[in-house]
Amino acid sequence: MVSGKKVRLTAAEITSLWASYMNDSAISCKLTYFLSKVEDEEIKPLIKHALDFAQGNVKTLAEIFNKEKYPIPYGFKLEEDVDAAAPRLYSDTYALNYLHQGAQIALQGYSVNLALAVRSDVYSYFNECITQLTTFIRELKELLLSKGIYIRSPYLPIPEDIDFVKRQSFLKGFLGEKRPLSGTEITNLYANFQRNAFGVATLIGFSQVAQSKEVINYLIRGKEIAKKHCDIFGSILNNDDLPSPMTWHTEVTDSTEYVFSDKLMMFFTTALIALSIGFYGTSMAMSPRRDLGLHYVRLSAEIAEYAEDGANIMIKNGWMEQPPMAPDRDELAKQG
Repeated sequence: MVSGKKVRLTAAEITSLWASYMNDSAISCKLTYFLSKVEDEEIKPLIKHALDFAQGNVKTLAEIFNKEKYPIPYGFKLEEDVDAAAPRLYSDTYALNYLHQGAQIALQGYSVNLALAVRSDVYSYFNECITQLTTFIRELKELLLSKGIYIRSPYLPIPEDIDFVKRQSFLKGFLGEKRPLSGTEITNLYANFQRNAFGVATLIGFSQVAQSKEVINYLIRGKEIAKKHCDIFGSILNNDDLPSPMTWHTEVTDSTEYVFSDKLMMFFTTALIALSIGFYGTSMAMSPRRDLGLHYVRLSAEIAEYAEDGANIMIKNGWMEQPPMAPDRDELAKQG
């Protein structure tokens, strides 16, 4: 509100609020299941904290939508999209790493939303989300470290002095001798490996409990794509005598009983693909060595095609909720 006048939400604001509602309603389903299965007394309060945070966000966002007389997204429901009584599908270690990976991704998303927010209540909402998440991420890191399962990126030697790039070969990578990876390139390769490795474990579990044959095949295909990407990123690191991060295959049980709805699993899968395309784009921009850029372009094209196939499955089954859209002026004119 400004000078007693109602300030409308911008396209960026309503879209970020809508996406946040969808994400938090989906996350609430997954965390409710994790909370019902967790046995580790150190991990349990962190899952409960994350669940309270997600459910609180859903409530706050619904209040904003109601105030604007904007339709509340349907999202995901505990009674429709998860069976909290189902057998264990993932280990407590997986759940802890899920919290860590998810919180880091959410922090980046909230930072973008905060930068785009203009209206004071929207700005305050995302600012509070960031404040809570930064504290929560520190708690997660401390627990991961204390359990000896925090995966650090590789270390680099301390240079004797500053230096400057002197040759154009710094950019090359296709033919001849390749220069060693830069710290930025290592960081992105390592992070992309970790996200794909975690994605493999996630999709293994999803594919075991999916109901539709079409969805099962789609999830298995995604698992194979993520494995291949891990192999590529790992080989690049290994060529510079750098270690690859660990994988998470063993953190999935052999349960095949229904846990999550196909709709929920497809939402998470397609959302993760979209994030991967963004991370690959950022990695490409931060990687001067040309061969790395070529890898990111090729892998981005592959998962973009995979994402389109996933969207078609969701549309066919009526699972894709339409985001905020601009009015179709031509269609409106025809109705006049």
